[in-house]
Amino acid sequence: MNEYKLSASLEGHEDDVRGVLFPHPSFLLSASRDATVRLWKLLSNNPAKYDCSISSHGSTFINAIAYLPPSSAYPDGLIVSGGKDTIIEVRQPGKTPEENAEALLLGHAHNVCALDVSAEGGWVVSGSWDTSARVWRVGKWECDALLEGHEGSVWDVLAYDRDTIITACADKFIRVFSPSGKLLRTIRGNTDVVRALCRVPKGHPSKADFASASNDGIIRLWRLDGHQVGELLGHDSFIYSLGCLPTGELVSSGEDRTVRVWRGNECIQTITHPAISVWGVAACSENGDLVSGASDRIVRVFSREKERQAEPQVLQAFEDSVKSSSIPQQAVGEVNKEKLPGPEFLLQKSGTKEGQVVMIREADGSVSAHQWSQGAQLWMNVGTVVDAVGSSGKKKDYLGKDYDYVFDVDIEDGKPPLKLPYNLSQNPYEAATKFIQDNELPMSYLDQVAGFITTNTQGATLGQASSQSAPAGTDPWGTESRYRPGETSSTPSQPAGPTSRPKVLPQTTYLSIKTANLQTIRKKIEELNAQLVTTSKDLSLNPSQIELLAHLIKYLEQPPIAAAKPSPIITNGLELVIGIATTWPPAHRLPALDLLRLLAAATPATATYRTSSGGSLVDALAASGVFEDKERSNNTMLAVRALANLFDTDAGRALADSAFEQIHALVKTSSVGTTNRNLTIAVTTLYINCAVLVTSQSHRDLPSSMDRGLALLDDLSGIVRSATDSEAVYRGLVAAGTVLGLGEEVCLAAKEVYDLNGAVEKAERTVREPRVKGVVGEIRGLLK
Repeated sequence: MNEYKLSASLEGHEDDVRGVLFPHPSFLLSASRDATVRLWKLLSNNPAKYDCSISSHGSTFINAIAYLPPSSAYPDGLIVSGGKDTIIEVRQPGKTPEENAEALLLGHAHNVCALDVSAEGGWVVSGSWDTSARVWRVGKWECDALLEGHEGSVWDVLAYDRDTIITACADKFIRVFSPSGKLLRTIRGNTDVVRALCRVPKGHPSKADFASASNDGIIRLWRLDGHQVGELLGHDSFIYSLGCLPTGELVSSGEDRTVRVWRGNECIQTITHPAISVWGVAACSENGDLVSGASDRIVRVFSREKERQAEPQVLQAFEDSVKSSSIPQQAVGEVNKEKLPGPEFLLQKSGTKEGQVVMIREADGSVSAHQWSQGAQLWMNVGTVVDAVGSSGKKKDYLGKDYDYVFDVDIEDGKPPLKLPYNLSQNPYEAATKFIQDNELPMSYLDQVAGFITTNTQGATLGQASSQSAPAGTDPWGTESRYRPGETSSTPSQPAGPTSRPKVLPQTTYLSIKTANLQTIRKKIEELNAQLVTTSKDLSLNPSQIELLAHLIKYLEQPPIAAAKPSPIITNGLELVIGIATTWPPAHRLPALDLLRLLAAATPATATYRTSSGGSLVDALAASGVFEDKERSNNTMLAVRALANLFDTDAGRALADSAFEQIHALVKTSSVGTTNRNLTIAVTTLYINCAVLVTSQSHRDLPSSMDRGLALLDDLSGIVRSATDSEAVYRGLVAAGTVLGLGEEVCLAAKEVYDLNGAVEKAERTVREPRVKGVVGEIRGLLK
């Protein structure tokens, strides 16, 4: 069988290409850290030429992509994408980014890193850093099932068949679920983080059902019953992606710059790329062509068929780009130039296996790397080995290996710093991931550590806590941006890392949850409004109201100070949004509730709003039934977030103070027994703000503050005792610990009435994170 050769190099992305798909010979799809999904349509075969169009443009990294094949309901199929903004977008291929999406799937709390579809079963499955996978019913576009039990990021999901979902997790386990969410099996046997999955074609010599790949560079072959039946060895670093070919072969890509093709248990071809990471690879099920996406921002197509391969000069240019690429010495291990063979070795000796690499000492004293091609029966030059070092000019030794940098990372007071080794050849996110996993730290540190690596050049302590107080509105626990220990600014462009943990209690500043994609919210409201025009026209918006909505969105996109100024747009737009959030059919209210959440923080007008009967915003939400709607817990979650965001303004705090008992009763009723992680986090965020209010200088001595504090403790002890999500537990502990600042009487009640000691002990066993351990220690100190 012929070897794969380059067919086309597709340039257009402005950052790493993280996901690729090859649904049909006529087109392929790519997703990138440049926040776009691109559709590449084949114009001609010889030579291969593609037309590029942007299918989707988000606000941040897009990491995962899937394609639902054409059906009677969707003749062109559907593109499904997700990323760092936690929103899964479903879009018809023919639509532009400015047009409405088919659906926006909300539910994940962190980066969406994996997607797959079951056309036969009619569902989409997603995986996220929030330690969950979710099943979404096609057409219904709501979460059908939550796949729980993971103890780390869900790096990949595989829709194996209509009745079976397989997940790959950072906790080193593979899990098999039914689409209803029932855990069928946990598969052990991996020694490192499991990163990728794929179905193994029928007739494979191993008789395996599926394959997994992990950070140890090994592809493992499994039966569905959990028995391992084979291993594929060849990759030298992390493996990021797996796929299967119509020929029954497998294909993989990884951090060692390669795409590898596997027949049976043997690697039969290695395609080296002029990049650090080959993030994704996929095969076309009809013609067997391959597509790859890499860190050099290029999408590449490879084919075995000569008529679809690039012209000789293009093939030579690709080969030259690989030859001219630099390979840092640490990527190939210790090199003793004096003992290396010269160029004559390449003519005298053959390789022993596909992908074997040898170092050659060239006549000018440089060292080149050559990779054996079993198909071509020759050595291929894959780059020049360079000695990359940090700004100090010297290598640093750590555990017997040389690194460009070895950073000191302080995590806890009184303990020695952790060592973070890093080489310039590594991807910062992968180095950060390995550091976090090696030291059993929460995955919520990832962005900080990666950002620190990117911006620093000397050993240092990560994330020094600011001596300034955090302004109202910052969220150091970051529901959208994730927890940043010691951070007092909500600006994501200033990354900092874990530091010596400062005292957390008492919390003295109010938190808010304000990150959002306003244009996405606008499009969704317009999309739902179009549906109402045909079903409930009396509720639908007229053209002038649609225009007002657009003006309101534009107004909110201004800097916070400008958006807070009184304006007819705010006054009229607020009434419009509250009307949508409280009178539209419950299934259509979500985007308006999300917009109301932002308005609560952006303007005091939200707090001073009055209904025609004189009711407040709290009265309007209560009358809408949003706190009683158990079927739509995401609606409830956004309503609770809106209440939490009220604390961002003086008028909002005054409303929360006057309506405290009403708010508490509504929230308590709505959240009892919930399994919605995001709702629990919203409730604990609200309770933190309530705790800050009742313990503030102006309130702590009021008789009502004692009663309110005890009511909060009653709820919080239950949340801390029963919650399993680390973020919910942590926020609950901070809120409870802050309430203890009301004095000895409250501390006594916490111990003897609400058994807060027992609750924090349970929390410490459930969530083994340094931040939880730290705040538990502070609470115990207060309860002594």
